[in-house]
Amino acid sequence: MVTLRGLSSMATRGVLTALTAEGDLGLGHLEVESAGGVEVARRLRAGGQADVVVLASDAIEALARDGVLDGQTVLPLLRSDVVVGVPQGAPVPDISSVESLTAALLASRRIGYSTGPSGSALQALVGAWGLDEQLADRWVQAPPGVPVARLLADGAADLGFQQRSELAAAPGVTVAGRMPPGAEIITIFTGAVATASEHPAEALAVLTLLAAPAAHGVIRRHALEPAT
Repeated sequence: MVTLRGLSSMATRGVLTALTAEGDLGLGHLEVESAGGVEVARRLRAGGQADVVVLASDAIEALARDGVLDGQTVLPLLRSDVVVGVPQGAPVPDISSVESLTAALLASRRIGYSTGPSGSALQALVGAWGLDEQLADRWVQAPPGVPVARLLADGAADLGFQQRSELAAAPGVTVAGRMPPGAEIITIFTGAVATASEHPAEALAVLTLLAAPAAHGVIRRHALEPAT
């Protein structure tokens, strides 16, 4: 059986590692490398080799428009919600409503966020709430490939926002909860076959297995939900 190369964002690293290690799923021939989503897209546009690519849906769509990925193979795989975290041992703020979340933001000295879709969505929310100026000097963006959890654990941020799959089991972090009603941030991660793949049929078969019901239990154990 041919070995397939996969590229994914950091948010899906854990679940993809677990899925490929699950012998009964037939995914053992997929080897996945994970990096920040921006970095993965850069590599692919620069000619980086891959068979299967898993990224946030907007990144996959952009790469398909540019001909880097085969748009006919795009398949929704995973759904992830953004949660709020604080350093372990710190007081856990009330984030049960938009009002209490904005109060927590205004009370924070350093707010950690990612370079990925969750960070962009958070910035859009803050702008809609009219808090841009008040929070302008408090943002701490995690470098590509570095989880917001590390900012929290290292004391570089006292409030952080990222995909549940990256914060839920991170050492040194307490999850305060999901974004409140009216401020939910949901990311759909999709997969596609790279147009330069030498094994497109096998790569599409792998994507189909990743989306199959047999994978759902592993997906949920990694703080994600099946997209289908």
